[in-house]
Amino acid sequence: MKRRNLLLAGLTALSGLAATGRPVRAADTLPTIGVIGAGHVAGTLGGLWIKAGYHVMFSAQDLSSAKELASSLGPNASAGTPEDAADFGTVVLLAVPYRAIPAVGKKLAPLLRDKTVLDATNFYPFRDGSIASVAERDGAGLTTQRYFPGAHVVRGFNSIDMSVLASEAGRPSPRLAIPVAGDDATSLQRVEELVKAAGFDPVVTGSLASAVLFQPGHPGFEMQTDAAGLKSGLGLH
Repeated sequence: MKRRNLLLAGLTALSGLAATGRPVRAADTLPTIGVIGAGHVAGTLGGLWIKAGYHVMFSAQDLSSAKELASSLGPNASAGTPEDAADFGTVVLLAVPYRAIPAVGKKLAPLLRDKTVLDATNFYPFRDGSIASVAERDGAGLTTQRYFPGAHVVRGFNSIDMSVLASEAGRPSPRLAIPVAGDDATSLQRVEELVKAAGFDPVVTGSLASAVLFQPGHPGFEMQTDAAGLKSGLGLH
């Protein structure tokens, strides 16, 4: 019986390979993604990951908006409260206005301890008030990290407009490059995989402090190029 089960499993795997031309990767082997937000950033990135086979939970204070977004993206999408999404995700995406970071950190930091927190936010003084000045002075990555002690913050997907990402995802090589920065090697690797899954090439700029290179007002912000061009433009080796 054991031999027969092994044979059936092998045939199933081979049939998957034949149908797709590549090995089948079960969805339950992929990290789950919780999203704090249900707007343009959440929908664009979440939609790309759902197409790649990931399970994504969207969240908002107004649960109806999260449910509406999830229902538009198929069975791999779900909706919940911010606490639900924080608990759900192996990786948790911050897709909120930067002024919300202190409140989100106060509410969710205990749930995000030891998790990968992907920070795709940007600060704008005209919108975000005093915290924008702090992020501009100290760097957005390090500022966000202060509000999520114990979590592994990685900056990424903040440097290019979502409309560009939606249109350029999965383009033929050379693919559009996405800069990422973080201090935890495992979390950086997870985010690199998410960048690839969304249809881009990741470029690690260095530690979380180096994320200043691609925040507003700095050379890497809105830089649309391939990996070689991004490394050259940022002086990376």
